[in-house]
Amino acid sequence: MADVRERVRATFREANAVDHAIYDAIARTPTPSLDRELATLSRFADHSKLWLTCSAGLAVAGGRQGRSAAARGLAAIALASGGVNLGVKLLSRRHRPDRTEVPEARHVRMPISSSFPSGHSASAFAFATAAGSSSLAVDLPLRLLAALVAYSRVHTGVHYPGDVVVGALIGGAAGTAVAAIGRGR
Repeated sequence: MADVRERVRATFREANAVDHAIYDAIARTPTPSLDRELATLSRFADHSKLWLTCSAGLAVAGGRQGRSAAARGLAAIALASGGVNLGVKLLSRRHRPDRTEVPEARHVRMPISSSFPSGHSASAFAFATAAGSSSLAVDLPLRLLAALVAYSRVHTGVHYPGDVVVGALIGGAAGTAVAAIGRGR
């Protein structure tokens, strides 16, 4: 049993080292043409403003199907955000990244909550998965936007890549559950 525990600890140490190495590579890579846009996108995703805007667009332009998609997306955000911010983050003690190597042009407000998992990524993928569940024309653009939001959190220096991957998985699961409930399954 002790051997299994040590292998698990070693796996976590190695995964953490890879996570930090990817973060450091992104932080040190000059991307002046992307910095302002990704910081703006990251800020627009604060408090789900981006997803509320998308929801309003779907509700206005999409008729009954759009309103249903918007409602599913918002319900999925509530589920994912509650699970992450009132559950997992409170149990996690992962510190936010040190962003001394991240150019200042990328900086957004550094949250005070635990870094793990990313609430922005969870909300993004929850909305995209649930709202896009009935239309490929809506699904692909929303998932691309969700991926950009998730990446922006690493690019701006407020999350490690692993934080956004786990947040995206939680959000995707919440979105899938809400979409299934909406279909009556």
